[in-house]
Amino acid sequence: MQNQLKVALIQSTLVWENPVQNRINLRDKIETISESVDLIVLPEMFTTGFTMNPKGIAESIDGVTVKWMTHIAKEKDSAIVGSCIIKENEKFYNRLLFIEPNGKINSYDKRHTFTLAGEDKVYESGKHRLVVDYKGWKICPLVCYDLRFPVFARNTDDYDVILYVANWPKVRISAWDTLLKARAIENMSYCIGVNRVGLDSNNYEYSGHSAAYDVLGERIDNIPIGKEAIAIVTLDKMHISKYRTKLGFLNDRDMFTLK
Repeated sequence: MQNQLKVALIQSTLVWENPVQNRINLRDKIETISESVDLIVLPEMFTTGFTMNPKGIAESIDGVTVKWMTHIAKEKDSAIVGSCIIKENEKFYNRLLFIEPNGKINSYDKRHTFTLAGEDKVYESGKHRLVVDYKGWKICPLVCYDLRFPVFARNTDDYDVILYVANWPKVRISAWDTLLKARAIENMSYCIGVNRVGLDSNNYEYSGHSAAYDVLGERIDNIPIGKEAIAIVTLDKMHISKYRTKLGFLNDRDMFTLK
């Protein structure tokens, strides 16, 4: 078990429906990370942008993008996480992939598909939450719209980190800021959110606001707003245990299961 976990947040523009160019661009950014990190976090649908046109650009679970992620994880000796469009059994999924340096693939299909954009009519909704045990850290990765649903995110597993990958538009960015902080405070866990920047082909603007919060809801990153950037944050197990022991709020949580 590691007492510290070093995480790289990659806030990037995305080229619309162009997996090849996005992989090139993101690879170039990842190559600039000179220090050793344990986890690299990419945005939601990092190969395409938030498109409702998966035909022709969706990939299989053994496709190019998964192999690309697996190669980077091994080469950088770091896990890598982000979501992309996966086709399986003739259905499309907004699937988050958490790939470890040893090649292990953990996956989570976005549960709360974004009805306002019609995502629910295009992509199948996931049924199960994922908690990854990585280097002794329990990490719960979720996707964008999931952030609005605290019951699904509730820390009933004693996870250490909850993270969100997103394409969250500027017009509703105050909700993103507020809810990320709330998820950290209410779950007494680190909370990380990685959002894209730039314009997409639907003319939606994204301003980033990627962030990392500690268990008290304090910002621990210095990532700039509105432009491409990489922030590296260090998470500390002692910080979690100190305040969970001192304050004990999770001892009073409601325990439940979801169907």
